[in-house]
Amino acid sequence: MCKYHLFQNKEKCIACHTCEIQCKSSKSLPVGPKLCQVITVGPRLVGGIPMASYIFMLCFHCENPACVTACPTGAMKKRESDGIVYVDFDRCIGCKACMVACPWGAVQWNPEAQKVVKCDYCMDHVDRGLKPACVTICTTGCLSFKELSGRDSDLLDP
Repeated sequence: MCKYHLFQNKEKCIACHTCEIQCKSSKSLPVGPKLCQVITVGPRLVGGIPMASYIFMLCFHCENPACVTACPTGAMKKRESDGIVYVDFDRCIGCKACMVACPWGAVQWNPEAQKVVKCDYCMDHVDRGLKPACVTICTTGCLSFKELSGRDSDLLDP
């Protein structure tokens, strides 16, 4: 299991998409691939008032990631130390097997690099004790990044 989890307080999210923009900017990604995205659910009537909610989606850093198993070159990896799933770009041949294997659509195609990309929790930041780029820029503070302890590792919401 991944040692970390990125939580979203859905009540605070206003779908400004600043998290998506900061992610693309910090990873120098072109138009197209989104390593995280805000999905609109609704609108639906709540107490007679049309309302929408917003769900922040990114890689789940699965316990047994299908993308890692599907990768023929070993480019898709899971770190032993903390469970972060990432792409070793030097080993990626762009076959897209990991994209097909991921049930969540978290692995994306970067047409400029001709390789796959995915959320890695900005592991270069995490390794320095910092938070992922999307969390640092969130205008409403609805995103939080936490190291899970044994007692709260089964939590789905903050």
